[in-house]
Amino acid sequence: MISPTIITLPETKLVGIKKRMSLLNNRTGQLWKSLMPRKKEIRHSIPGELYSVEVYDSLSYFVSFDPAREFEKWAAVKVEDIVFVPVGMEKLVIPTGLYAAFPFRGSESEVPKMYQYIMSDWLPNSVYELDHRPHFAVMGERYKSDDPNSEEEFWVPVK
Repeated sequence: MISPTIITLPETKLVGIKKRMSLLNNRTGQLWKSLMPRKKEIRHSIPGELYSVEVYDSLSYFVSFDPAREFEKWAAVKVEDIVFVPVGMEKLVIPTGLYAAFPFRGSESEVPKMYQYIMSDWLPNSVYELDHRPHFAVMGERYKSDDPNSEEEFWVPVK
């Protein structure tokens, strides 16, 4: 399947909206619908840099998988500097660290298969192990919501 690029991510500053959810109670679409009309309120944003971020409470989330277990989901914009956070939004700083960045092309319905490949095939057969930092997808100009030609990158923290 797809091989990732291993990248040391510099500290990355984001501003956006977060919600607790699970895979069974996935409210990602609702989250993005609440951010996109307000995106212009975010100062010092970097155009075309949208981040869909998952923050898991611990690495045990992946040990005994439970689709009802909640995590923190973010719809966010990358910013050069966090000097102002609009009302109803929050800041998230992703610390510097090593990431495996997987290019992805396809519709949203194919995303679970990609994550399964990363966690069940690529990671156990690599020299890396999962690290406890945020996971995220970068959706740039080639991202088209639920289009088979949509392109994004999935970033998985590794060590």
